[in-house]
Amino acid sequence: MKNILLAMALLTAACNQANHDNDSFGEVNGKKVSLYVLTNSKGDTVKITSYGGIVTSWTNTDKQGKKSSIVLGFDSLSGYLAKPPYFGALIGRYGNRIAKGKFTLDSSTYTLATNNGVNHLHGGITGFDKVVWDVTEHTDSSLSLSYVSKDGEEGYPGNLQVKVKYSFSDEGLKIEYDATTDKATVINLTNHSYFNLSGNPSNNILGHQLTIMADHYTPVDSTLIPTGEIKAVAGTPFDFTTAHAIGERIDSVPGGYDHNFVLNKKDNQLEKVAELSEPTSGRHLEVWTMEPGLQFYSGNFLDGTIHNSQGIALQKHAGLCLETQHFPNSPNQPNFPTVVLRPGQTYHTVTEYKLNTVK
Repeated sequence: MKNILLAMALLTAACNQANHDNDSFGEVNGKKVSLYVLTNSKGDTVKITSYGGIVTSWTNTDKQGKKSSIVLGFDSLSGYLAKPPYFGALIGRYGNRIAKGKFTLDSSTYTLATNNGVNHLHGGITGFDKVVWDVTEHTDSSLSLSYVSKDGEEGYPGNLQVKVKYSFSDEGLKIEYDATTDKATVINLTNHSYFNLSGNPSNNILGHQLTIMADHYTPVDSTLIPTGEIKAVAGTPFDFTTAHAIGERIDSVPGGYDHNFVLNKKDNQLEKVAELSEPTSGRHLEVWTMEPGLQFYSGNFLDGTIHNSQGIALQKHAGLCLETQHFPNSPNQPNFPTVVLRPGQTYHTVTEYKLNTVK
């Protein structure tokens, strides 16, 4: 009897482990990559891989009872190794752009890769989205990752110890970021999920209704670097203080939306800063964050050359990003909120994506 009970316990443990860890997801540079499944009591699932901390899918049931993923992604590692535009990834050491790949900190000038025209984007050639993170803990509903970004990696100063925790509940997905450094550095971490609340990336996101709690935004130059001005959204296509369909005014924005919004929030409190809804599915997404900014990107550079695991060509506007962040090019803009992290300080920020379905 004891042997039977022991065998049952081992089988249960193996099944539970299999639910979290898929050894077949592959390897990168000889390091095993695993896929983890988080679940909530509604039967929704979020899948996250240790490669890039990527959210590969987030399945949810729409108002018609159809289950589908609300984020763009792939079922296999090969899709991500082909270097799509940051689908679902953790972004660092600095999310968004730094002008001409240079910044000065404490009288020292640092040179970074210029991997986006003349500018530095999303941490460089091998940012946090392209490394295998260590998994420090996982349960049915959470996953904790860690990574050490060494001094000089991608040109950044300081050994940076980073921890990210994903927690999934009936409310949605919470992401907690923490970091420390042994030398003054700059840091701006975010997640780069592409949302399509219809659940079908063949449908574009232009009919999604968006609200952003921001009275101001940061205008950009032709290379998408903020000019340094903080401009009122009133009377412009950037006014999402009340809900608007994304496609309603997008033709008035050269190239489409790829702009930072200055959020109407106080200090670093966790507050609701945006809402996104899609009428056909009934899905409604809220964005809560401690960050001062939100990058709204309308998927302008998708062009159909990338196909998802179902063979669907991901055309322009197949997904949109709502990246919580400090402002782009902050290391070179002293009037923007600081992104400097010093020894003895702890970088800590939280973002939550809360999802519900209106029937």
